[in-house]
Amino acid sequence: MFAGIDEVDWASMEHAYGPADDVPAMLRGLASADPAEREAALDGMYGAVHHQGDVYACTLACIPFLFELVGDPGVQDRGSIVELLTSIGGIDLDGDDEDEIDEDEIEGAANYAMAATAVTAGAGVFFELMADEDPGARLSAPLALATLHSHPVQVLALLRERLPVEPAEEVRLALVEAAGRVALRHRALAGQAAGWLTRLTGEGFPPGLRLAALAQLARCAPDALPADVVRVVTGLLRQLRSVPVRRAGAVPAVDAQAEAVAAVDAQSEAAGTGEPPVEERAAPVTLVGQLRALSDEETSGRTAPWTADLLRTLHVGLDDRVAERTALLTDQLRSPDHQQRIDALRMSSGLIRAWRGSYEELVRLVGEQLATPEPRLAETAAHVLEELFGLAAPAADALAARVAADPGAWVQDWPSGPPGLGSAVKALARLGDARAVPALAAALERPEVPHDVGFAIGCLGTAAAPLTALLRRRLGEVRLHEGAYDQASPLLTGLTALRADEAMPEVLRMLRGAPEYRGEWLRTAALRALGSFGPAAHSAVPELRVLLRRPGSTSATEVAEALWAVDGDADAVLPVLIEGLQAERAHERRSAVNALGRLGTRAAVTAPRLRALLGHEELWLRVDAAIALWDVSGRAEESVPVLLAAWEKNRHVRVRVAECLARTGVAGAGSDVAHVLRAELASVRRHNAMDGGYGSHDTYEDEKLLALCRQALLGNTGKGPTT
Repeated sequence: MFAGIDEVDWASMEHAYGPADDVPAMLRGLASADPAEREAALDGMYGAVHHQGDVYACTLACIPFLFELVGDPGVQDRGSIVELLTSIGGIDLDGDDEDEIDEDEIEGAANYAMAATAVTAGAGVFFELMADEDPGARLSAPLALATLHSHPVQVLALLRERLPVEPAEEVRLALVEAAGRVALRHRALAGQAAGWLTRLTGEGFPPGLRLAALAQLARCAPDALPADVVRVVTGLLRQLRSVPVRRAGAVPAVDAQAEAVAAVDAQSEAAGTGEPPVEERAAPVTLVGQLRALSDEETSGRTAPWTADLLRTLHVGLDDRVAERTALLTDQLRSPDHQQRIDALRMSSGLIRAWRGSYEELVRLVGEQLATPEPRLAETAAHVLEELFGLAAPAADALAARVAADPGAWVQDWPSGPPGLGSAVKALARLGDARAVPALAAALERPEVPHDVGFAIGCLGTAAAPLTALLRRRLGEVRLHEGAYDQASPLLTGLTALRADEAMPEVLRMLRGAPEYRGEWLRTAALRALGSFGPAAHSAVPELRVLLRRPGSTSATEVAEALWAVDGDADAVLPVLIEGLQAERAHERRSAVNALGRLGTRAAVTAPRLRALLGHEELWLRVDAAIALWDVSGRAEESVPVLLAAWEKNRHVRVRVAECLARTGVAGAGSDVAHVLRAELASVRRHNAMDGGYGSHDTYEDEKLLALCRQALLGNTGKGPTT
């Protein structure tokens, strides 16, 4: 093995962390008899040689040796090496991708292409692994063939031949998954694959296999799913819950004889033969080991632990069939199996985050999980509700009961960074529910105030007014040293939300005594608080005028905004805001533009300058300028086309545009604006849904967009349309 490995000039190549001269040791480590050494070598391969999916010259040089390892039955954990090869060779670069590649990426793209060619050329070895004695190799081989082999008809035929004789259920599920992968990659075979998968959903097959077939049908041929798919799936889940927990690999095969053998095995286990003692292992130090340990912890003692993966696949395939997915999750949340309910909570979060729908019953059931004595289940439910804001209303009483019953969870301390509010407290506060106030009061009494308490107070609004005195006291205790901003920021945010003008003395102290470190941030927070107080902060006007004439002391735009909010003196602030339109940085220009918009027609003189920004290269600046121009001129004809063009170009700008449209009332029947708003309301997918990522406020932002669209169409603006 490894003939010629020392003849490769590894030192001339590089991987993610420098010279690749350590790669031969990693390759040899993959063949080690020591499990820890194999794990460390695999970790190195993923961490350096195939870092985040990259393919380097040294990655290409490894491919022949990886195939040698896969083909040697004496090597252990060959399934992991098959997975590594599948990842290295399985990156697709279609025509669209190639068009987007710039010069700096050409070398990387060439490496991907060469890797795909090299691994595909050797993919025939995976056929031999389909009947290997090692279950791990058999588990990885089907997907490798489906992903890499150049003869998909042959692959699909082998999958079908292998299924009746494969004894391990997880491998059998992998065979079914591979068929779905073949159908997705080779659409000409989709009908043939779907026909086979449909037969596997029949009642003569074990429930796990039927569920796997349904999941793959949802991915590659959703029209072939049974009309009552929810009823069928929930019935299969009930059957799977009744199956006793088995050792890996000791699961029934398709044929009756194998089922009988497995039944005898199950009786032997029930009779008390017991499991062989497991050798105690040290805590893993590699990323691969940590991921494996987490997976083992999640699946330990579970009946059919792969059910969650199958259900996730099914949900992905069902896509926009929200009602069916909701019904399925509702049933899952009623499962007697705690882990299945945890899985359902995570899937519910993903569904609500990506799709619009009617979720009242589902959210109510999520709330019921808060009362469970199982900590992970309750914590997961709280995390789900935390991101729902107003949609969490059906769980309000359950959240309030959870908060009242568990004061120890009101604040979450972290190993690094400031403390934060617990999920249940945040979820309750985001509903505007006054029952969160005692928890926030306790949080404000802590030596270190949670960083997000001010935002929670903002969600509560006037319901949090009883906290004003406590906010003032804690702000008065903040020492004006380099840590002042971190300590004062959540307090100032809360006072700003409450418009608590009685806190003028404490806020002015922050403004006057801000230290050098983060001093501008602290002054900005104080200025925003003063601005929120409005005319009640009139005694601060002389100080604000001095700051306005002292460039460099803090953001001139922030001072101008505060002075306008408190005193309403447009003549004093206009010169400063006009100067801000010339700032070098786009975000500073945006601040000035938005401030001018708030002045309305008092800033009409700036209309030509704002009009000039409608063609700026920065999209967000164009949008802000269009809105401000509308506000200062009272005319819509120049602004609306810019706003609608931005709406189509960048979905994340839609809330900002909709706020303007709802406020100004131009969505007349048959107008372009009305057409755009109705199209948004008709969409089932949330406007900001992303594949593979999300933000904590995504659902809130989308629900806000929907409300603004409805408001704009109803013309509930408070004033007549402008022309």
